[in-house]
Amino acid sequence: MQANPTLDQLQVFLAVAETGSFSAAARRLNRAQSVISYTISNLEAQLEMSLFEREGTREPRLTPEGKAMLPDARRMIAVLNDMRSRAEGMKLGLEAELSIAVDVSLPSPSLVETLKGFERQFPSVALKLNVGALGVVWDQLLNRNCDIGFGGQLIGKTDELVSIRVGDASMIPVAAPDHPLAVYKGRVPLSVVRENIQLVISDVSRMTEGKDFGVFAYRTWRMTDTSTKRELILSGMGWGGLPTWMVSDDISAGRLKALDLEPYPVRPYALFAFHRADSMPGPAATWLIERFKEELPKVCNVMRRPHLAGLQVAEDPL
Repeated sequence: MQANPTLDQLQVFLAVAETGSFSAAARRLNRAQSVISYTISNLEAQLEMSLFEREGTREPRLTPEGKAMLPDARRMIAVLNDMRSRAEGMKLGLEAELSIAVDVSLPSPSLVETLKGFERQFPSVALKLNVGALGVVWDQLLNRNCDIGFGGQLIGKTDELVSIRVGDASMIPVAAPDHPLAVYKGRVPLSVVRENIQLVISDVSRMTEGKDFGVFAYRTWRMTDTSTKRELILSGMGWGGLPTWMVSDDISAGRLKALDLEPYPVRPYALFAFHRADSMPGPAATWLIERFKEELPKVCNVMRRPHLAGLQVAEDPL
């Protein structure tokens, strides 16, 4: 008899494969563990193959056949999620309220201009705005605390979030003009960079716990917002990377100096809009995403300015 697995069976198969156990899959899907085991057994009977090895292991492990079937299951569930979210979007129409999570690296002038236009376009839509660093945007989305988010490239891969590239920006290392790194003659080697306090943004969401990005100094001071970091750098307390759009005028006016560091070149980074895979953006959210694509280049295209010429620039990781 030809196999005819159901979408429910594939969802259970995917949950067991991703969580690594029947009990964890049961918790994820809010079902009894016996139901999970029964569903997998029925799926294996339909396919006439074993998807998991159970003997001699405490937890089920994918068989070679199970590993081969996993990408197909993911594709089918993704199509189902797309269908569900598209239908939901068509039923709901315009959002009554929109909750947005924004990374601190997103240019605030672009955010302000976009939201000014949003208020004119959608005066009846209430807005909630949450600003945080690094993993806060992804954490808010994964926990269903916001509708859309804007920030840097997602760390790791997840089928739960969809990313849409909306623009590009860059991070530049800076210090006060009288800082030791600012008065160093020539490109500063790593050995010298390490001896000076580096100011670093920390992630309160714990999404990037145990990971550091662009940290080279032996001594670091950590904070959760770029405004405080900029003020401390201006005061001469340390050096650090800041979005180029944020400090371009400071550099031009002589309040800060762009550093030519061997281990830390100017770092391009892509900016994305994010939404959950099972929740398509409504009309207002879609408008916001498209408007950001228009506004970001007006602010982020600052590397062509004369006072930034000659700095080494890392390759765009994307």
